[in-house]
Amino acid sequence: MNSQILEEITRKDFKDIQEKIGSFLLEEIKERKSQGVIFGLSGGIDSAVIAMLCAKFIKEKSLALIMPDAKITPESDTEDAVRIVDSLNLEYKLIDIGFIHKEYSKYIEPSPLAFGNLGARIRSNILYYYANARNYLVLGSGDRSEFLIGYFTKYGDGAADLLPIVSLYKTQVREFARFLGVPHNIISKPSGPRLWEGHTAEAEIGITYEEIDSILHCIIDKSLSVEDTAKLTGIPISDVDKIYQMNKRSEHKRITPKTCVL
Repeated sequence: MNSQILEEITRKDFKDIQEKIGSFLLEEIKERKSQGVIFGLSGGIDSAVIAMLCAKFIKEKSLALIMPDAKITPESDTEDAVRIVDSLNLEYKLIDIGFIHKEYSKYIEPSPLAFGNLGARIRSNILYYYANARNYLVLGSGDRSEFLIGYFTKYGDGAADLLPIVSLYKTQVREFARFLGVPHNIISKPSGPRLWEGHTAEAEIGITYEEIDSILHCIIDKSLSVEDTAKLTGIPISDVDKIYQMNKRSEHKRITPKTCVL
């Protein structure tokens, strides 16, 4: 793989990025006449970055919800999430969604994939419950890599009022996390939505984030073809085409519902 492409992606002014996101959050809260923000904290890198930003700019107006499913979520993820809020002195609530998730299974036909995504939608329900009760805005923790290939649950972890880090690729988020002081064990752990036991992103997609970001950077930012992207990055054309197709097939996740014009 062409390391120069990756260096081009990750060479950013993260101090400037931090200030822009902080201003964005403050302005949106004011303009929308909101009382604050709420976000899900999984113990992963993306939500950890959100927590760090909230603690820096809007600590007294932030609520983190830690929502593991005890039968699926690694205990270490929950422990990492609790350590983050404790170290940042952020208000939080710990809600195990396992019972709710299990209760659904009594009334619906079995489908492992749909049932996994249901967990993400249960979390979204709870986030919006508290957002509604407190007049808060829901922050999504999606990054650009996952947003562009549709690697999120529609109306689940993809449901949000604000997306503070959606302009940053995953590899950029990792560098930003280092800048912010996110613990190393969180930065280095495999990313994944944890919709079922052992669920990680790179294993499911079959391509590393370094490769995903390099492909997206060339196709989306540089407007290169699949063929030219494969040549420039040194990544097999089959992998380049896979990411290209994921981007195209997931377009419906990035737009508002299509309306019938009468």
